[in-house]
Amino acid sequence: MADLRNRLVIEWRSPRTWRMNATTAARYPVVGIADAEPIPFPGFDRLVLGHAQLQAVMREHRYASWRTALSSVIGIYLITDTSDGRHYVGKADGEESIRQRWNAYATNGHGGNVELRGLDPSSFRFSLLRVFDPATPTRDIDAAESHFKDALDSRRHGLNRN
Repeated sequence: MADLRNRLVIEWRSPRTWRMNATTAARYPVVGIADAEPIPFPGFDRLVLGHAQLQAVMREHRYASWRTALSSVIGIYLITDTSDGRHYVGKADGEESIRQRWNAYATNGHGGNVELRGLDPSSFRFSLLRVFDPATPTRDIDAAESHFKDALDSRRHGLNRN
């Protein structure tokens, strides 16, 4: 419930009461939940998220602009297992945006990747290596993914099998 912190609006009965204990406060009716302050999108080249923050980005209203930005691009991303430093290079292409792909990781921790099953997603760090316009041909995205797998040696010393 951390996303609700500082947003509860109650019907305040006495304008002269500035402090109260929990049992008294529990009797005050809840009027609503205020909108969270939006958090501006930092840009694709500055995006580095832990798993818990990725989950927040995918569900909390304050990250709406982030979801819009991530929905507008496809590309190559990097997952780093911070417990041992191994990398997984992945891609979102075709009809699948970065947002759709990362939402799968936020939901189950492994996004359907065999290499990531059984690992603790709380140690994952997500970042973008390269973004593409959705009209980019698949062969260009495949070539970029292969390049980053080679450059980061994620097949031999990382979490990529192919």
